[in-house]
Amino acid sequence: MPEPFTLDGRFVRLEPLSESHIPALVEAAAEDRGSYQWTYTPDGSEEMTAYVRDALAKVARGAHVAFATVRRGAGPGGSDRVVGATRFCEIAYWEWPPGATHQRHGVPDVVDIGFTWLSGSAQRTAVNTEAKLLMMTHAFEVWRVHRVALQTDVRNTRSRAAIERIGGQLDGIMRADRPGADDTVRTSARYSIVAAEWPGVKARLAARLEAEQGADAAQ
Repeated sequence: MPEPFTLDGRFVRLEPLSESHIPALVEAAAEDRGSYQWTYTPDGSEEMTAYVRDALAKVARGAHVAFATVRRGAGPGGSDRVVGATRFCEIAYWEWPPGATHQRHGVPDVVDIGFTWLSGSAQRTAVNTEAKLLMMTHAFEVWRVHRVALQTDVRNTRSRAAIERIGGQLDGIMRADRPGADDTVRTSARYSIVAAEWPGVKARLAARLEAEQGADAAQ
């Protein structure tokens, strides 16, 4: 089971999710409900409390590593502000045949990044880009995973385009995959990045982060 850890960047800090984040998450999720057509995002204190407690139960089982997404300097007086949440999920530890040289212990072999949502004001900013960069850097360079996967509603063209821009490869379309955010049975588009592709993906994310930083500074 991965120990809780924090990932720090210039614009964002990903810190272990806890019940203490609930009030700030409720506020963040209330900013612009119109942006959550394809992503389930809890609405109100009751839904958010259930969401966080469910996440923490999965963390306790070693199934997820859950973070609160904190935007640096976005609060009153330049304080930090919680603007969303994200997770490592679908964490898998492979068992190789006896005598295999690739067998590892205590670190995942493959992971997904999912359950990601952001407040309206944090979307299309450096926050999401840097969060993905931090998480993938940890996955590929600390855990040394073989694959990081991401999936989204097949109808979410903006999310799919963003994954493809950084080098995510479409693995397939999973029909009737899970409940949709709009009370439908969702079909998912599943993408992945493998270890050999990580240097190129890292360069794209870094370049995109610099461009977004410049755009934010110009506003």
